[in-house]
Amino acid sequence: MIRWRSGTVTALRRSWDGASELSVTVDDALDSVKALAYPPLVGDPQVGDRVLLNVGALEMGLGTGGYALVVAIPDRLPSADLPSADLTNSRDGGHLVKARYTPLQAIMMGADEEASPHRAVLAEADDLDGMPVVLADLHSALPAILAGIGAGPRVAYLMTDGGALPAWFSRTLSALKPHLAGTVTAGQAFGGDLEATTVHSGLLAARHVLGADVTIVAQGPGNLGTGTRWGFSGVAVGEAVNAVNTLGGRAVGSLRISDADPRPRHRGVSHHSVTAYGRVALTPADLVVPTPLPESVAEDVESTLRLLAERHTIVRVPADGLDDALRASPVPLATMGRDLDGDHAYFLAAAAAGRHAAALLPAA
Repeated sequence: MIRWRSGTVTALRRSWDGASELSVTVDDALDSVKALAYPPLVGDPQVGDRVLLNVGALEMGLGTGGYALVVAIPDRLPSADLPSADLTNSRDGGHLVKARYTPLQAIMMGADEEASPHRAVLAEADDLDGMPVVLADLHSALPAILAGIGAGPRVAYLMTDGGALPAWFSRTLSALKPHLAGTVTAGQAFGGDLEATTVHSGLLAARHVLGADVTIVAQGPGNLGTGTRWGFSGVAVGEAVNAVNTLGGRAVGSLRISDADPRPRHRGVSHHSVTAYGRVALTPADLVVPTPLPESVAEDVESTLRLLAERHTIVRVPADGLDDALRASPVPLATMGRDLDGDHAYFLAAAAAGRHAAALLPAA
């Protein structure tokens, strides 16, 4: 459960859209810890503020979530939340509750709810008009897919809630903002340019509100997995394939391929992709493979593809030029602690999926 601490902010570190990194000295401790605050939720922390912390992930040594998280600045409430003359229960500012029934549940404006300026458009929207949708297991695939798509198409990102719930957690997403038409946060995830209740309504918002030519669907940072066939948050990829096809889109699967992961279940085509596309997806997708594949994994990948080809279309995309595109990424590429050269096949496969999605678009 929650491991509570209190402490004092001793330094303001870096910040990005929706997030502030801090140094906090925990009461009765000599050393400071690295903490993260979300100003839209708790207000802007200042040096000297007393803060309440959740230190569970930090004490467990979790990678992506290895911060102490600021739960509240109890002695100074955010100014936007101070009592005012208007104490009505108006829904004019939205009534979608995200992170529901937790102490930090956030009330957002849903893109398709009654008070939204996009209500009329989304109330009638029911089709993606053939829009290519690239589906990926890990958040780290996002910049690689974007590199493969290249300049020109309007690209939206739909963040699902299998990893981080606040979109603000992702420094990658903050840095990619100039390169995206916008971000939609779906389900319990929040903090995007648009909020959606489901992947279905999020896809429609990406197409009809953001005007996306291509949408990338992936969870936020912090994949959850137990090492079992079904116990991983990337199962949602298969469900997203079904949503894309239900809405008349074109599902493009970014396979999780690795020749560097030390865990046998993730070498070649990861068991995450095998389960999501082979068992959960009940409708077809284009599953993209870069060519040529590294010799170290080619045989394993090909044997897996023969199984997946029973339902899906295997698309082989030449990898020429993709390495250059990946190296020109505006954000550093990293997955599971490995950079581009440390897991080249992984990023190449994601970029190839992006290239195929762009090739599906009508000629300008």
